[in-house]
Amino acid sequence: MSSPKILDLTIRPRRLRRTLGLRALVQEIALQVDDLILPIFVVEGEGEPEPIESMPDVFRLPIPRLIEKCRELHDLGLRAVALFPKVPSKKKDDQGTEALNQNALVLNAARTLKQAIPDLILVGDLALDPYTTHGHDGVLDPSGNVDNDSTVAILAEMGVLAANAGIDIVAPSDMMDGRIAEIRRNLDESGHIQTAILAYSAKFASAYYGPFREAVGSKRPDNNSSIDKRTYQLSPTNARDAKRELLLDEKEGADFLMIKPAEPYLDVIRSARDTFNLPIVAYQVSGEYARIWAAAERGWLDLDDCMMESLTSIKRSGADLILTYFAERILRGRHLGGTSSGAESS
Repeated sequence: MSSPKILDLTIRPRRLRRTLGLRALVQEIALQVDDLILPIFVVEGEGEPEPIESMPDVFRLPIPRLIEKCRELHDLGLRAVALFPKVPSKKKDDQGTEALNQNALVLNAARTLKQAIPDLILVGDLALDPYTTHGHDGVLDPSGNVDNDSTVAILAEMGVLAANAGIDIVAPSDMMDGRIAEIRRNLDESGHIQTAILAYSAKFASAYYGPFREAVGSKRPDNNSSIDKRTYQLSPTNARDAKRELLLDEKEGADFLMIKPAEPYLDVIRSARDTFNLPIVAYQVSGEYARIWAAAERGWLDLDDCMMESLTSIKRSGADLILTYFAERILRGRHLGGTSSGAESS
């Protein structure tokens, strides 16, 4: 067999992929601990953590266990958590009145956390779906439609209660028109001018939210059909509509702009990064998390490699911060930097 011909090539991109050291030297982005926010579900009582069937390795935590978990993860470098309550059914009604209880579960959790771990940044969700019997993100008018302006008034009150409880960043996830301006006004008038707003600006009407709704108990009571939120959440087809919402939230005083879900909307994240100077946040939602876990449990994919590739793609698209249920796994395993070793050769 004759010797292979040496091609007359000046440019050989593979030169910089030859060794691990060279690949590390030219790596364009690296996932860091400071990029991550851990969403945590809080439940009443002082018992054991409650597993969530559709979200392996994720639990609802009573406040004592929440403190233990957050202290441990803060010691590992975690900067921020986002709190989501599972409200008991007996405390829900069609108006979501428990949301304005100053001793509501999530507010008590925030006060306790802030006292125990003052440096931990607390993100507080502002939405009514954990508190309503119908599972919508707002109150309903007599026709059964979500009443935008009445809902906004409640959200603005919730923002002040959250700030009073020690929440550092309020995060309205409702997609009501005009709520950022009203929340900002209420916060400022109440003396909370330093409380930041993380706007769920481009929240799509996605099929990926199912495990989250199980976790917070906001599924329909009959559990047989999904809740139709398309009158306020964005259509998956509409990137220009998403950009319009992002622009409105910036003008109304948001400090962060979020896109949710993350991986199905990398184009929207990239567009937001190219357009706005505010920090861009992406939420790798429960369905994205469950999808990776389900394939890994069947032996179809490597869990850690896919976890890192997914999160790296979200950061590469332009996200400054990522809410992810994988944050604890990353902190404990220190799966940081770029993607995996890339063992697959196909």
